[in-house]
Amino acid sequence: MRYQGKVTNWKDDQGFGFVVPNGGGQKAFVHIKAFSNRSSRPNNGDLITYEFATDEKGRCYAKNIRFVGERLTARSTSRPNALNQSNSFGTHFAVLFCIFLVFSVFIGRIPLVLLGVYLGVSVVTFLTYAIDKSAAQNNRWRIKERTLHLFSLLGGWPGALVAQKTLRHKSKKEAFQAVFLAMVVINCFTLGWLLITKKGAIFLSAILG
Repeated sequence: MRYQGKVTNWKDDQGFGFVVPNGGGQKAFVHIKAFSNRSSRPNNGDLITYEFATDEKGRCYAKNIRFVGERLTARSTSRPNALNQSNSFGTHFAVLFCIFLVFSVFIGRIPLVLLGVYLGVSVVTFLTYAIDKSAAQNNRWRIKERTLHLFSLLGGWPGALVAQKTLRHKSKKEAFQAVFLAMVVINCFTLGWLLITKKGAIFLSAILG
C-alpha cells in the first residue's frame, strides 16, 4: 500500500529526514537512497508517495519513494527560460569580472597576487563542488552548503559558477542560489571598497605586504 505525505526535517548535507503522512499519523524516516529518482533531491515541504515499513528494531521508515507528480521535473520544465537567462547572465558577468581583474593588473591598479588569490580559490571551489557532486551521486557524506558559500565569499565564486554550469550541481536549488548571489554581491562590494576607498587601499596593502 502506498501512502502520501510531506517531507519534513530534511538534512540535505546528510541525505535524510522524515515524512509525515497526509491526514496525520506516524511519521517515518526518509533516506535519499529510498528515492526512485536520485538525480533530484527533496526539500522540506515536498509531497511524496511511499511504502511504509519497519526495521528489525521496530523503527518506521519509508521505501520506494517517488515525488508527487514528479515535482522537480515539472519545476525544471515550467521555468526553463528564467533558468537559462539566469545562467547566461552569471556566465557573462563572471567573464567580464575576470577580464576586469586581468586588465586592472595590467594597468597596475590591482596587485598580481590578488588575481592569483581569485584564481586559486576558484580552482579549490570548483574541486569542492565536484567532490560534493560525486558524494551526492554515490550517497556519501556531503560537503556542507555553508562551506561552498564560504569559498564563494572568499573569491571562489567564478569557479563556483563554472562548476554549477558544467557539473549541473546546485544550479536549480533556489534557496542555495539566493545565498550564493548574496556571497557574490558581498565579495564584489568588498573588492570595490578595497580599490576605491583610501581605507580600503591601506587595508589591502597591509594584507598583501
